[in-house]
Amino acid sequence: MSFCFVSQLSRAGNVSVTTKATRMAETTETPLWNENESTKVESWRLHTLLEAGYPVPLAERLAGSEVDLHDAVELIRRGCDPTVAAEILL
Repeated sequence: MSFCFVSQLSRAGNVSVTTKATRMAETTETPLWNENESTKVESWRLHTLLEAGYPVPLAERLAGSEVDLHDAVELIRRGCDPTVAAEILL
């Protein structure tokens, strides 16, 4: 329960203050984005592949697949072209 103070000014210059008890609405926090564990892992994989140098379309394909992430990053680190690396891995 909360209280609201209402003041009114009369024409004579007098101020009257009244108190009204009001019930405030209850709120609950709801996450804006409910992310499950596999979505988090895929997002992390995508981020890692992009940092390694894969273009977005290839990184998305690799992130959603079962390829070994360490192998994917290592191929790029050793100078392999991202398209060739994706062909090897997929």
